[in-house]
Amino acid sequence: MSLLLTLYGVGSFLVLAWMAHRLTRAPRDVPLWAVTGLIACWAAAYPFGLAADREEVFLGLAPMTSRLVQHILVLAAVNCMVCFYLFSALEPARARRRAGWYALALMGTVAVLIAAVAAAPAGTRTRDHTVTGVAVFFVTADLYLAVGFALGWIWTRRYARIAEPRLARGLRITSWGMAAVVVADALFVPAVLMRWAGGDGAPGSLDTAGAAETTLGWFGAVFFLLPGIVLILAGITYPAAVMRLTALRVWWRHLRAYRGLEPLWTALHRQFPEDALHRVPARRWRDALSPRGVHRRYYRRAIECRDGLVRVSPYLAALDGGSGGGGGGDGAGAEGAAPPERLAVRLREALRAHAAGRPVDTSAVPVAVPAEGGLDADVERLLALSRALRAVERAGRDAA
Repeated sequence: MSLLLTLYGVGSFLVLAWMAHRLTRAPRDVPLWAVTGLIACWAAAYPFGLAADREEVFLGLAPMTSRLVQHILVLAAVNCMVCFYLFSALEPARARRRAGWYALALMGTVAVLIAAVAAAPAGTRTRDHTVTGVAVFFVTADLYLAVGFALGWIWTRRYARIAEPRLARGLRITSWGMAAVVVADALFVPAVLMRWAGGDGAPGSLDTAGAAETTLGWFGAVFFLLPGIVLILAGITYPAAVMRLTALRVWWRHLRAYRGLEPLWTALHRQFPEDALHRVPARRWRDALSPRGVHRRYYRRAIECRDGLVRVSPYLAALDGGSGGGGGGDGAGAEGAAPPERLAVRLREALRAHAAGRPVDTSAVPVAVPAEGGLDADVERLLALSRALRAVERAGRDAA
């Protein structure tokens, strides 16, 4: 259970940092504020709950007071979840009215919790359910949580049916977590009542029972409550996480292509330096480390390679006896076109002819143009030519 508690605590703070970053980009998004409030309340409740479980004084607060603060924050998180759905589905005015009624319910529940804590004798252990005030405290809080997450489960499943696939998967994961929390609360209530009434479902005494004093409470905490919270956090972050993974794959592909084009780009840039797209970023180190910097350099290198091939293409055509069509046939990617290995050899000869200032009468012809359109297909052809050029250059050095 300590592992799940750690995942809950660390996960809450990590997700909160990510949500805060999103808020900086959409500060007027009310549903986003609601989700951020949900995570913030969970993250803030974690240290208070930990201190209460250990019966320790935290920030000068007695353990039972820490338990009160923890549950107020957790109940406020439920209201944030409700507000997310209200402001996502209803008009702002109607959503505000509905949110006001839920706020009144929260205030009434908090008043009951405060009264229950005040009625408990000083020094009462935070999970001593034999004390009436503690029993009322937990039953009230668990019933509120069960109702709130049950409503959240209904709304989440409803929206998952109409959402796009990636968001729908995240909503389904969230709904599983909500269902688990509802089951946990449904187990906690009879567990507390059994203990208060004198029944002993605990696996040990009050001093050894740990976070759950009855078998039902222990089962609900270990198998439903904490896994449910972890699932909710995972579901909230799932759509954005999948998007980030997709972006990471594209970033890695662009980085590999950028490096793979280096032999071809170097050979062409040496002869046609004027084709370089000169753009110096404001901060070189930031451009080198940022994902956008990799994409920018990838596109620039692909364009510069293509421009260089256009410039050298008349010399390639001249090697075929001045026939523009022959040069295009070898490089255009049509059936019967020359393989990249042969084109690489001819490209070296054409570059030497250009360097020697040999005049050509032919015009530019297509070189290494793919049969299908699109930048990806074009870059694949350029990469094949670049690899072949590297092999030819290596063979030439070995022969020398």
